[in-house]
Amino acid sequence: MTALFALATSLLWGLADFGGGLLTRRTPALTVVVASQSIAVVVLGAVVVATGGWAEAGPQLWYAAAAGAVGPVAMLSFYRALALGPMGVVSPLGSLGVAVPVAIGLILGERPGLLQVAGIAVAVAGIVLAGGPQLRGAPVQRQAILLTLLAAFGFGAVMALISQASTTITGLFLALFVQRVTNVAVGGAALFVSVKRGARALPEDDGMRAVWASIPALAFVGLADVAANGTYSIAAQHGPVTIAAVLANLYPVVTVLAALLLLKERLRAVQATGAGLALMGTVLLATG
Repeated sequence: MTALFALATSLLWGLADFGGGLLTRRTPALTVVVASQSIAVVVLGAVVVATGGWAEAGPQLWYAAAAGAVGPVAMLSFYRALALGPMGVVSPLGSLGVAVPVAIGLILGERPGLLQVAGIAVAVAGIVLAGGPQLRGAPVQRQAILLTLLAAFGFGAVMALISQASTTITGLFLALFVQRVTNVAVGGAALFVSVKRGARALPEDDGMRAVWASIPALAFVGLADVAANGTYSIAAQHGPVTIAAVLANLYPVVTVLAALLLLKERLRAVQATGAGLALMGTVLLATG
């Protein structure tokens, strides 16, 4: 069950990142984040009411609120690092957030077997290589490295926090709702400050009309991200976190393959190698 839900997480996150990447080509990233998460809030609110999730309220929801606050900070740091570039360095480093939940699993006493350790090492190498690391070229700004590491830590922290936010399915709906409400609050505040400083909130062409036309895509991104958080929480609660975290973080491979299949982008040799290593690591984790 752990492997199945963790792989579902990587699929959902990978497709959400792919969709979000396409949307940010026309619409400012902050607007994409706030709009997609606002749609998720509405849907999750309805689900919580329908399932009676309010009865599951308790102190554990602070984990969900913390995940909701950390997530936008990590995402904004990542976007800023991508802007400073080079992307071929920033993107692979951002996937190293997997180290946070893996380290927590080890601290809590999990001891993977030899094959699983090998699978973790191979899969993490594949994840980094699938991002298409830039191994030569212009030097990287220290600020870009620091922002990327901050983002990676934030991504890993969100995984660790959301896995502790509930113990039941209805409680998970409530936890995800709280997380998304916090996401929108923090992201909305950042968007307000950004606009005050002169940045734009709407696409240059068509403005609000373009945003309305993107509602289906925004809904997909927001709901896929929510579903990924949910499937990861289930995976981490029903099996070793060290394995769930690594398998869930295969999402860069999914994003790369989606770009290959749907946008006909060419797969670099290093990315193909990364995808192959990620698959090999998955097999080792599953058989170990």
